[in-house]
Amino acid sequence: MGAVLRAGVIGAGSMGANHARVYADLEGVELTAIAEPDPLVCNAVAQRYRCRGYANHLAMLEHEQLDLVSVVVPTQLHYGIGLDVIAAGVALLIEKPIAATVEQGQALIDAAHQRGVPLTVGHIERFNPAIIALKEQLSQRAVGDIFQIVARRVGPFPTRIADVGVVIDLSTHDIDILHYLIGSPILRAQVELSRCIHRSHEDMLSALLRFENGVLGMLDINWLTPTKIRELSVIGEGGMFVANYLTQDLTLYENDFCGDSRWPSIAIMGVSEGRMIRQKVRRREPLREELLSFSEAVREGRPPLVSGEDALHALTQAYYLVDEGSRTAMSRRPLTLEVGMSARSER
Repeated sequence: MGAVLRAGVIGAGSMGANHARVYADLEGVELTAIAEPDPLVCNAVAQRYRCRGYANHLAMLEHEQLDLVSVVVPTQLHYGIGLDVIAAGVALLIEKPIAATVEQGQALIDAAHQRGVPLTVGHIERFNPAIIALKEQLSQRAVGDIFQIVARRVGPFPTRIADVGVVIDLSTHDIDILHYLIGSPILRAQVELSRCIHRSHEDMLSALLRFENGVLGMLDINWLTPTKIRELSVIGEGGMFVANYLTQDLTLYENDFCGDSRWPSIAIMGVSEGRMIRQKVRRREPLREELLSFSEAVREGRPPLVSGEDALHALTQAYYLVDEGSRTAMSRRPLTLEVGMSARSER
C-alpha cells in the first residue's frame, strides 16, 4: 500500500467531524491534525480521534507535514483557506460549493494547477451507490432515450447555514448529478425562487430546465419540508428509474410498450405499466467512498474523480438559476382574466 498518508481537517463542525471520523478509520491514512477556532469543539474532536488540534489552520499547515486536507468551513471562507492550503502544497478537498463566487472558484483552480496541487470538491452524491448504479444503467441504455430527469431535494431548515441560499447550498448537488448522468449542460431555464423563512437568502427553488441534448429537467429544492427527501427519477422510452439517495435504493419501473406489435390496431406507440424491478445495490457510506477515492488519487498521483472544473460548472449553472429566478421576480405580473371570458368560452 505504501506510506501512510497524513490527513488534516480544517473546520470540525458537524460535517468536519465526520471527515475526521472517516480519515481516522481509513486504512493507509492517519488523521494527524484538525484546525477549529472553537476551543471546545477542537479539543473534543482532537481527543476523540487522538490527533493534534489547532485553533488556526495556518498554524496547522506550518507545523504539520500533511499529504491531504479537507476544508469544511462556511462557503465564504473556502477561497481564502483554499489558497492557503494550495500555497502549502497540500492536496485538498473543499466541501461544495467550490467557492462563494465563480471568479473565486476559477482562481482556486488556477492556483492549484500552477502549484501542481490536486484539488477536488465534495460533490458527495457522485459516490452514492444508487447513483453509481444508475449511471451504469443509463450508460447501457437500459431505458433507451432519456426524456426527462427530475430531482427532488427537500427537508427541514438547516440553522447552521446562513451565508448562502438553497440554490448554492443544495442545487449544486443536483446540477452536478444531472450533468454527470446525461452529459449535457443547461440550455435554458424557467425558475421560481422564494424566501419564506430564511432571513437573507432564498429557501425554495422550483425550476424547469431544458438541456442542450433536448432532455427536460425539473428541480424541486427547499429548506421548508418537515421530512428529508432525496430522490431522482429518470424517464425514458423504456421506463423510469427512481433513485433514493437516503436508502440507496434504485428501482426500475418498466414501460410495457402498449401499442407495439402485439397491438397492431394501435398505430402510435404508447406507455403501459410493466414490471417493477429493484436493482441490486451494495450500500456504502458515500463520505467514506469519497474520502477513500480522494486518498487513493493522492497516493497514486492521478486526478481525483471530481475535478475543480466539474465543481465550477455546477456553481456557474447554479448562479445562472439564481439570475433567472431574479429576472422572473422582476418581470412578474399578476395574471388576470377578462371579465366574461368563462361565459364566452362556454358558448
